[in-house]
Amino acid sequence: MTRRLTVAQALVRFLAVQYTERDGERRRLIAGCFGIFGHGNVAGVGQALLEAEVEDPALMPYYLARNEQGMVHAAAGYARMSDRLSTLACTTSIGPGATNMVTGAALATINRLPVLLLPGDIFSTRAASPLLQELEDPTSLDVSVNDAFRPVSRFVDRINRPEQLVAGALAAMRVLTDPVETGAVTLALPQDVQAEAFDWPEEFFAERVWPVRRPVPEPEALSAAAALLRGARRPLIVSGGGTIYAGATETLRTLVEQTGVPVAETQAGKGSLPYDHPQAVGAVGATGTTAANALAREADVVLGIGTRWSDFTTASRSIFANPDVRFVNLNVAPVDAFKHAGLPLIADARRGLEALGDALAGWTAASEHTARARELAGEWDATVEQAYTLGHEPRPAQSEVLGVVNRLSEPTDVVVCAAGSMPGDLHKLWRTRDRKGYHVEYGYSCMGYEIAGGLGVKMAAPEREVIVMVGDGSYLMMAQEIVTAVQEHIKLTIVLVQNHGFASIGALSESLGSQRFGTRYRYRNPETGALDGDTLPVDLAANAASLGANVLTARTIDEFETAFRTARAAERITVVQVLTDPLVPAPSSEAWWDVPVAAVSELESTRTARATYEQNKQTQQTLLAPRPKAATP
Repeated sequence: MTRRLTVAQALVRFLAVQYTERDGERRRLIAGCFGIFGHGNVAGVGQALLEAEVEDPALMPYYLARNEQGMVHAAAGYARMSDRLSTLACTTSIGPGATNMVTGAALATINRLPVLLLPGDIFSTRAASPLLQELEDPTSLDVSVNDAFRPVSRFVDRINRPEQLVAGALAAMRVLTDPVETGAVTLALPQDVQAEAFDWPEEFFAERVWPVRRPVPEPEALSAAAALLRGARRPLIVSGGGTIYAGATETLRTLVEQTGVPVAETQAGKGSLPYDHPQAVGAVGATGTTAANALAREADVVLGIGTRWSDFTTASRSIFANPDVRFVNLNVAPVDAFKHAGLPLIADARRGLEALGDALAGWTAASEHTARARELAGEWDATVEQAYTLGHEPRPAQSEVLGVVNRLSEPTDVVVCAAGSMPGDLHKLWRTRDRKGYHVEYGYSCMGYEIAGGLGVKMAAPEREVIVMVGDGSYLMMAQEIVTAVQEHIKLTIVLVQNHGFASIGALSESLGSQRFGTRYRYRNPETGALDGDTLPVDLAANAASLGANVLTARTIDEFETAFRTARAAERITVVQVLTDPLVPAPSSEAWWDVPVAAVSELESTRTARATYEQNKQTQQTLLAPRPKAATP
């Protein structure tokens, strides 16, 4: 039996019946489709989505976005909130509509979040070339702007003939559901092929379930890992995003309560334990707590769980200072399991932790090590409380704003952030109480992710309150999805921190001897020719109101608390603009991040910064200690 449909119609119907299944729970893989239509997809995918909506609005729900990059960010936020078991598709026209998604694709792939991209493409038949928006490559006639997706996608296919869709669609689903390979998946759809009819086998439209399996560790590797941990005097666990995606937080809790090993967290792994758990020592690395970083410097064995060991996590390979430190890397992805000459324990985080719990039965870390970890964590918590209640005037410090939000939010509320100074402040200061309560995109740290990502988070978890933290610099990059939230009656609370510039890069610039150059929003001074004049009269509150949001403004911390209470209790999207002092830093992590300083300069500030840089560079480690041999089981 066959069914005669266009390529686009067939693709939409295929996507509507794809499911994931893990631990007996089945979910729709593609829960809906964002789209912005142009001549490259309006008569293909657009017509197919219309036809599906007329037949059954639940078949493939369509959402109108305002920015192509923004809708990919929303899909990524949805996927992360869904533990990568469900995501959204995104369709665009050819040309700028397509390439506007490239940044979103990079973010998804770097963070290993599944998103499906369906950009229109040039005519497969080449009947009227060169087309509007076609990139003419004199060396090849099959190159289009969509080739830009290749380095930032985990799978790319161009469907040049209807017959190619079956294999391409199945391959796309395989990558989307693979926890090792997942990321952006791009199916480029030539606009003529989208509208072409074909007789499709009925089997193509049958419900298909993609199991998300949980691989177990090899016995030899497990035995070696357990032996290494049993011999440790100062062990430390670093928990990454894989712990949360695998639903392994309770398993982690059981293991550390059994062994007493302290747990530090990466950005993606924050929430692996509640902040006040006896074994929790908080964030690690360049934006970490002094507690976690002190323990990292002393650690002789580090168990990394679901982390890809980014430079922020390792403080540019300077924080693990013990020359004899050894790593055990529990990770489903071999590329991460072998990092830092570590002992690779290639497995699902939950299954790996269960196996380690059995293998470590009867063993506990030294009591003095456990006691020291708790003491350090207590000291840092007091530091956090002080940062939350500074009483800085006339404008509050950013840490005080975070304190109010943290205190007035519920454990199940989700805080969303991505770029600027706030991700670092949140990593070290936010008191997380729920495994999905912290959503900071820091793999790509993409300015403009916050509001769009928050939209996706709320779509995936409508029962939760979603609080978007965004600075004025990032807000100006992309705020358009406020309109989408208004359109869909999606409630967000957006805390807009206004400090008239790029606070994070300003502070970094100053530390590197570059004197905050190019980081302030100022008029050009006619006397100096530099951007050091008066503050620009930018009114972001008025902008948010013009996009349809309810808007409140606060100038003091007391005004902000009142406004935030009102916003959180509101039934519609509300933006709270709060004016802060960008020159008040959060407490130091006592860690370093490798950003090179000019080797020669006429500026004294740069020369001084270079001397400091060269001193810090001496603390950088190779992390190439010999990997222990696997034991015989």
